[in-house]
Amino acid sequence: MVAGLGPGDEALVTPEVTAALAQATDVIGYIPYVARVAPRPGLTLHPTDNRAELDRAQHALDLAATGARVVIVSSGDPGVFAMASALFEALEARPDRNDTEIRILPGITAMLAAAARAGAPLGHDFCAINLSDNLKPFAEVERRLRHAARGGFAMAFYNPRSKSRPHQFGQVLEILRQECEPARLILFARAVSTPEEQLICVPLCEARDSMADMRTVVIVGNEATRRVGRWIYTPRSVAP
Repeated sequence: MVAGLGPGDEALVTPEVTAALAQATDVIGYIPYVARVAPRPGLTLHPTDNRAELDRAQHALDLAATGARVVIVSSGDPGVFAMASALFEALEARPDRNDTEIRILPGITAMLAAAARAGAPLGHDFCAINLSDNLKPFAEVERRLRHAARGGFAMAFYNPRSKSRPHQFGQVLEILRQECEPARLILFARAVSTPEEQLICVPLCEARDSMADMRTVVIVGNEATRRVGRWIYTPRSVAP
């Protein structure tokens, strides 16, 4: 099984995922995600580095072949920039494991948790873009970003800025300034549902790259996104 642990708050972990973890013999995942699973007798935890996704998936397939009840954990939803895709990629390379029983257990992904905290900025057509260039060239990030902006989508950005990529988010903001009006609302939602939660909403002209880090989801509204009181939302109707 591949399970989503949600954005951080234990109350946002689904009952289905909680039940799967209670029955697991082995839990595999990135170090901080495995740390969210409480140790207990009969459970072996397998924390690994963030860049070991395919190795992690292969390990899970091998353990499952021995009869182990394996749960691969991801934050958020496992199908959104996470381990579900990596597992199927590993399975594709291992035809001897094609009969492995697999279940994907959904979770609340960060962009949905952030949107709910802010109001409804993803209330109409939207897209999600992973800004990391670890698995794709930054030129492809730029191409998709420009098309999304020109298409009038609200946008949710994952992995906006890290210590190894301190300058790329500045480039992203510059592209947005080229494609969008200065008043376009942009939400910086950091560590949503945890004690460190912080939400900042500013017009694009006031956005700075220092407002984001790897614990931040950035949501850019479309041209109709607006404020109502302390909330921001995107109308579901489009003017003809």
